[in-house]
Amino acid sequence: MHDPDDDLPEARPAALDTPDARDAARWEACEEGVELLHEGEIDEAIAAFEEVALQDPQNPYAFHFLGAAHFEREAWDKALAGYLRALQLAPQYLGARVGAGQTLRMMGQPERAIRMGKQALALRRDDPDALFLLGLCYYQLGERKPAYGFLQRFLATSPEVEVRLEVEGLLNIIRGEVFPGDDDSDGDFGDPEDDN
Repeated sequence: MHDPDDDLPEARPAALDTPDARDAARWEACEEGVELLHEGEIDEAIAAFEEVALQDPQNPYAFHFLGAAHFEREAWDKALAGYLRALQLAPQYLGARVGAGQTLRMMGQPERAIRMGKQALALRRDDPDALFLLGLCYYQLGERKPAYGFLQRFLATSPEVEVRLEVEGLLNIIRGEVFPGDDDSDGDFGDPEDDN
C-alpha cells in the first residue's frame, strides 16, 4: 500500500537528489508523451510534453520531444524553439542538436543546419543522425563532394533498410549513374518482347 508520506521531500532518500536520479525522473516524466508520439497521437503528445515542461521548466527531454512532435506536424518554428530550449538546458544533448539541424534544413537554412551537424559530430564523431543531416544539407546546397562523403560515412553505420536505400539512391544521383529504365523514352521499361 502506498504511503503518501513517502512523496514528501524529507522522506526521500538522499540518493534521489543526485543528478542521475533527477535525469531519470525527467526522462520518466516524458514517457507517456513519447508513447503517444510513437502511436501517432501528435496533438496528445504535444499536450503531454507541454504539461511536463510546465511542471518542470528545466526538463530538456520535455522540450526535445516537444520539438519532435512539432516537427511531425511540420510546425518548423515551434519545433526549432523546442529543440533550442532543450539545448539551452543541456548543451551536450545530441538528439536535440540533430533535431534542430533537421528543422533548420526543412526551413531552407542548410548553412545553419550544417553548423548544428558539425557541432553534433564534435560531440560524437560518427553519429549516424549527424552524418545523415550533413549529407542531406550538402546535397541540398549542391555540394556533391561533401554530400557524398557524409552519406558514405552514414552508410557505414548500418542504417535501416529504408533509409539505406534512400541514401544509395542519392549517391547514385551524385555519381551521375543512370537508373534502369531512365533512358527508356517509350516507357516500356526495357521489355525485350516489345522490341520485336
